[in-house]
Amino acid sequence: MKATTKNTFKADVLDSKKVTLVDIWASWCAPCRNMEPILDDLEPEIKDWAQIVKLDAESEMDLVQELGVNSLPTFLIYKNGNIVESTIGITPKTTLLGLLQTANQ
Repeated sequence: MKATTKNTFKADVLDSKKVTLVDIWASWCAPCRNMEPILDDLEPEIKDWAQIVKLDAESEMDLVQELGVNSLPTFLIYKNGNIVESTIGITPKTTLLGLLQTANQ
């Protein structure tokens, strides 16, 4: 999975031609760590039409605040530079896949 920063967010997410799931996480966040295998499992299924981008909340606090994120993990789904779906907390793979598929329509 690609990591993004404030400097690369526009290119990685906003300008992406693919639907993009932004995983906002932190190393100290147990639910964030619990999501890693779920995202690892999801990524190969969506790679042709969507991408997963990780945003480290600790090192990118300014961007996280700009995005209005208050809880971790937060998942924002972007299409054509806009947030079209979002969810917070441990989220099943099927739910994330459904949100991505809805965004891709």
